[in-house]
Amino acid sequence: MSTTAREAHLTIDPAFRVAPVRRRTFGTFVEHLGRCVYTGIHEPGHPSADEDGFRRDVLDLTRELGVSTVRYPGGNFVSGYRWEDGVGPRDRRPRRLDLAWHSTETNEIGVDEFVAWCRKAGVEPMMAVNLGTRGIAEAVDLLEYCNHPSGTALSDQRVANGAKEPHDIRMWCLGNEMDGFWQTGHKTAREYGRLANETARAMRMVDPNLELVACGSSGSSMPTFGAWEAEVLEHTYDVVDFVSCHAYYEEKDGDLGSFLACSTDMEYFIRSVVATADHVGAKLKSRKRIDISFDEWNIWYLSRHQAAEPPRDWPVAPPLLEDRYHLADAVAFGGLLITLLRNSDRVTAASLAQLVNVIAPIMTEPGGRAWRQTTFHPFAQASRYASGEVLRVEPVSPSYETAEYGEVPMLHAVATRAEDGGVTVFAVNRSTDGPLSLEIDARALGGVRVTGATTLTDVDVYARNTADDPDRVAPRANPDVEHDPLRVLLPPVSWNVIHLG
Repeated sequence: MSTTAREAHLTIDPAFRVAPVRRRTFGTFVEHLGRCVYTGIHEPGHPSADEDGFRRDVLDLTRELGVSTVRYPGGNFVSGYRWEDGVGPRDRRPRRLDLAWHSTETNEIGVDEFVAWCRKAGVEPMMAVNLGTRGIAEAVDLLEYCNHPSGTALSDQRVANGAKEPHDIRMWCLGNEMDGFWQTGHKTAREYGRLANETARAMRMVDPNLELVACGSSGSSMPTFGAWEAEVLEHTYDVVDFVSCHAYYEEKDGDLGSFLACSTDMEYFIRSVVATADHVGAKLKSRKRIDISFDEWNIWYLSRHQAAEPPRDWPVAPPLLEDRYHLADAVAFGGLLITLLRNSDRVTAASLAQLVNVIAPIMTEPGGRAWRQTTFHPFAQASRYASGEVLRVEPVSPSYETAEYGEVPMLHAVATRAEDGGVTVFAVNRSTDGPLSLEIDARALGGVRVTGATTLTDVDVYARNTADDPDRVAPRANPDVEHDPLRVLLPPVSWNVIHLG
């Protein structure tokens, strides 16, 4: 153990419970955007393609990633989408202009194919309805098509299209980012709140047991943030179960210290939305609790996208938003995951945007290889090892000053306790200039030892994985472990997983 490492501490007590680990925390997102669908999950001519044209290599990586739910078909795309275009014989499906991403949508993949892919991947589908250019009738029609057993025009159409059993989709998003000026059909909070209320009521007439998500703010920096949630929830509180949050982060102007602490903003976002939702509930004298669906989150170099010129024509599945992630991105990403877990009492669903190629943990070559980006590993490890209950831990560590968030602690961590009593600690060292010697007080657990520890780090914080070097940045065993007291050395700019048993 290094004698020059700064000291950090945390205490683990099984009595300090936050909430159960929510499997839906490990959701992702598939949008008809760039190469996410076409040459992402679906590429009929690929050597690994199955009988339905789905890439088996991507299916295998999706299972390895540990995905629980997948939100579909958008995103901005959904606000101009006609779901009817994507069902029935493929040779009769119309090609449409997608205004959101200035592309041509072939509709080769639609709801039936997406649900078939979900079944193969072992994930739960989560559907969004178009409340931008469409409304109540189209949402109810899609619900009937998907979930009604048979005996009506739309359910029988689904059966005739080859899906005999209902899709039984439980979770539905009432539109997408309707507060955003970029959204096709952008609305005021009052306009959207009324439409979402009416749509939710109609959908519950078909199935009262749906789980419905109202659109919250597209980011905590939106000028209407807070006021938007308050007005939308006043209209929808009794008919929805979730309000959404969306947040993306990037390193700006070489400010690595602030970037590694971006989960500070996510924490603020969550606390603010919870406070607003609870205020509306109190105002309405309701004992119901609204939870958060953080159904878009990731590292996204949005400034690059905003600076790029849109395509001059209307290409099919052009490469868009294909960020190539490095170690620092993965560590900041891990901090966001820790924050989601720490707030599992109110964040009960989340969707990493997106799954393949588009700001994604999985990358593919058309006709070629697939590989894991650096961000793949924190997600896969958290999904695999976080189980049972989230435990509240309050790390004590040195702090450092950031330009964006002020003083922040170097250590960010959470712990989970499985049913068999095993505990896993997920920890990020945000320090850019030195290791942290983390001492774990686990006396409340009885006689436990560190049974395993892995670290994601690299001498180059901007090291990336590529198709030619897919394992440059990957979790590796951490040898710097002591047992009396329990102590693990966390390298600078690192994501760490520590098992106690």
